[in-house]
Amino acid sequence: MNRIKVINEPSELVPMLRAVDTPIKREVLKEVTLEWKTADEIEKKFGPEGREATIFFEKMKLVETRWLSTNGNYPEKSYHTYYTSFNINAQWPVYEISDVLAAAMMSEEEYAKLEARILEQVGPTGRFSGDVAEALGLSSTMLKSLVRRSVKMDYRGHRIEPIKEE
Repeated sequence: MNRIKVINEPSELVPMLRAVDTPIKREVLKEVTLEWKTADEIEKKFGPEGREATIFFEKMKLVETRWLSTNGNYPEKSYHTYYTSFNINAQWPVYEISDVLAAAMMSEEEYAKLEARILEQVGPTGRFSGDVAEALGLSSTMLKSLVRRSVKMDYRGHRIEPIKEE
C-alpha cells in the first residue's frame, strides 16, 4: 500500500530532519523500510541507540507497529515504515522556516535545556500551547517545532501534554 506523508506545515519538517540526523537513525530507518523488525533485532544490530531510534520513529508517527511472534516466544512489537514517500509543500515565510531549522539543528545540550523548561511549564496534566509560548517568549512555530522534536511531550489539539510511558 502506498502511503504519502504530505507536509503542509513547517514544523512537520522537524521529525523528518531529526529522523536522519545520525548514522544509526538513518540505518535503522532504512532497515525498517525493507521489512518488519522487532526492537530486539534492531538493538542487536545497532545497539541501544537503535532501540531509541524506533521509539523516536514511533512517536513521530514515521513507523507503524504490529505484534509479531518470534521463535515460539511471546509476541514482540515490530516496526515498519508507515509512509512510502513524502510530499513537501515548501513555501513558508523566512521567519517560520528559520525557527523550524533552528529547532531541528539545535545541539542536544541546548535542546535538553529548552525541553526541560517546556516540560516544567506543561506540568503533569498539560497546558494550552499559547500560554507556554508566551511564558517562555517563543514563537508558536518555534514551540511547535521543539515539541515535535521531543519524545517526552506531544500536541493534543492546542494543548501540549506529556507522553505517558507504556
